Amino acid sequence: MTPQPKAILLDIEGTTSSIAFVAETLFPYARAHLADFVARHPQETAPILAQVPGDPVETLLRWIDDDAKETPLKTLQGMIWAEGYAKGELKGHVYPDTPEALVRWRELGVPVNIYSSGSVEAQKLIFGCSVAGNLTPLLSGYFDTTTGPKREAESYTKIAAALDLPPAEILFVSDIQPEIDAARAAGMQALLIDREGGAGDVATLAEVLP
Repeated sequence: MTPQPKAILLDIEGTTSSIAFVAETLFPYARAHLADFVARHPQETAPILAQVPGDPVETLLRWIDDDAKETPLKTLQGMIWAEGYAKGELKGHVYPDTPEALVRWRELGVPVNIYSSGSVEAQKLIFGCSVAGNLTPLLSGYFDTTTGPKREAESYTKIAAALDLPPAEILFVSDIQPEIDAARAAGMQALLIDREGGAGDVATLAEVLP
């Protein structure tokens, strides 16, 4: 019998928030503001640009177009988005069932953590400046690509260690099958969410620990 999870780990795109928001709002915003942001913040961005091959700005723009999971890009995108959220030009999308689920799980005493390819800073911005208000008080921890790739089992082993829990006591929810496979390979419980009502284990977060 599957044990009741003692912690939940959530993906963002396609799980708590729409893929369209990231692809059609966040990425274009970062692309449009990247060169100007770098020019205005030379000291803050210099260590990031030093990690990027070739012409850093051109490479970063290409990485955006390719949706590359490169940590320097994710870090810089987070900085650009922070400015956009602060100006009120961006609001983080979350599905209506997301805040409801976060509240329900908190009442059950199950802490919720986030694992996304977006930087921890970007994750906090989506939930802190969301269309449903500040949801960060309902979240316990954040993990990004500095922990490791989301399609490798070792990354989930590291997260379990960071949470000080056996992998079997953590439930991971994502819309990407290879991520689900990696989490299960590490020993975690995992559910594939398909918000189109397809072949997933659940269609909404309302079905997770109802």
